[in-house]
Amino acid sequence: MSSPISPPPYLDDDQVERLTELLEQRAVPFKGFNLEALDGFLSALAVSPSLVPPDEWQPLVWGGKAPTWTDEDEAAQVQTLLMGHWNMCVARVRQDGDDLPDHLAPLMWLPEDPDLTGEDAVQEDALDVGRDWALGFFAGATLREAEWDQWLDGNDWIEEVFELLDQLASGEALNPEDPTAPATALGYRDRLGIVLGLPAMLADLNHHRVESLTPRTPIRRDAVPGRNAACPCGSGRKYKKCCGLAGAGT
Repeated sequence: MSSPISPPPYLDDDQVERLTELLEQRAVPFKGFNLEALDGFLSALAVSPSLVPPDEWQPLVWGGKAPTWTDEDEAAQVQTLLMGHWNMCVARVRQDGDDLPDHLAPLMWLPEDPDLTGEDAVQEDALDVGRDWALGFFAGATLREAEWDQWLDGNDWIEEVFELLDQLASGEALNPEDPTAPATALGYRDRLGIVLGLPAMLADLNHHRVESLTPRTPIRRDAVPGRNAACPCGSGRKYKKCCGLAGAGT
């Protein structure tokens, strides 16, 4: 029996390629996640209002039920890759969004210099950059839906983040001045603008998560004697007949 391998702090190129292959073979055919959707999914869990343990989220990666692996070595390898990806997403949200190292960048397919003009132009509506990532994020948020709803109800800026992600997922943008107007298609450049802002959005959500989990020290107030107790000033009278009278008059 092989000893467990400690998951890496992030995935290198070879590990990303191996995880991609496993997902395409063992997850996507069963309505599980591809690599981009998994990255969005784990990013949502990394900034979740409360912890989602691995035994709750890992089956969803594969479509609801983990595959039967060839042997223990393969199962251990898969676990190492998944938790390495998790470590990478956690490290990402803890970074300043404007200064993100390349090895922590969101994992998604981006075409190299797409031609958006001329006869050979790639159709903009076919360049659904960020769609799977956003769908994965929403899948992760669903696991703590009630808690996310509380955050959304109390924070307009979080609702704005979700609206941008919804644009990536749906491919449409509503008119903010007239919500009843027909939605407009989201172009490639618009998508790219949202994608480039993802690290900063995640960093802001993580700051909010940390603040929400930080205990607040209550203001301590001196105990007030009972009305019939001896007054603490030492007069020998009851509190209600002594210092308590001053408090009653304020």
